[in-house]
Amino acid sequence: MKIATNKLSDLYEFYKKELSSIYDNDELYAIFELVCEHYLGYSKTDTRLNFNGNLNQSDVLKIYDTAKALKTGMPIQYIFGEADFYNLKFKVNNSTLIPRPETEELVDLIIKQFKQEARNNQTLNILDIGTGSGCIPIILKKNIPNSKVAGIDISEQALEVAKSNAIKNNVDIEFIKLDILSQLITHNLTFNTIVSNPPYVLNSEAKQMDSRVLEHEPHLALFVEDTDPIIFYKRIIDLCAKYLEERGYLFFELNPIYANDVKKYANDSKIFNFTEIMQDMSGKERFLKAQRK
Repeated sequence: MKIATNKLSDLYEFYKKELSSIYDNDELYAIFELVCEHYLGYSKTDTRLNFNGNLNQSDVLKIYDTAKALKTGMPIQYIFGEADFYNLKFKVNNSTLIPRPETEELVDLIIKQFKQEARNNQTLNILDIGTGSGCIPIILKKNIPNSKVAGIDISEQALEVAKSNAIKNNVDIEFIKLDILSQLITHNLTFNTIVSNPPYVLNSEAKQMDSRVLEHEPHLALFVEDTDPIIFYKRIIDLCAKYLEERGYLFFELNPIYANDVKKYANDSKIFNFTEIMQDMSGKERFLKAQRK
């Protein structure tokens, strides 16, 4: 299909005709606003005010090509090569998950914990396990300046993205390639805080997932075998006995289905003063906070 004119309104009509089978009207318009922001620098108000304005041919082609990529099911963040997370921009590609709002909530919990304790003069050592794009450690370093932060991942490609994001956001993070299930952390330090958003979607749940996630996001970072759905949580809890300092904190993002199983395993380990399951904004049991004895 051709676009009638170079007007923004005609480009939006093109998006509706090409993508209405994939997105509902509200979602489609929100995506169109993101496209206008990315390529034209428009705010939402700018998009409305310039709806009948003409664009140059170069911008028309970028917006046109984005519609074609969206039609294949590619997430908009991968098309742009970046995602917003906690008010910063992060490079993403198909080696990394697209950061989710729930993970923003996890990071916010950690930041608030340290502000509440006002550890202003203490150097905090923080470890993120399964760091992906590096969004968790980078935001923590930005918001807890008196911290030394490290991130672990099994994927060399993900770590390259994480390193570029640390440079982009002007923070110093140590990134380590490690298979947490089969290797020990080769690090002399213990940590005040260990955080992880590990793979927690069951392989059997894949058929219920959006095809845009299944076909484009890295399965290594998403899925876990049905035979041991909390394998990563158990391993990290076990590692806390050696690497988490006394009265240090462990934070997890959880699959709500297995939240209580993770809590039970943490309690049975006998290494924590307390464990607490916390809900996300939609009321799901999404996070665990525990403090080492």
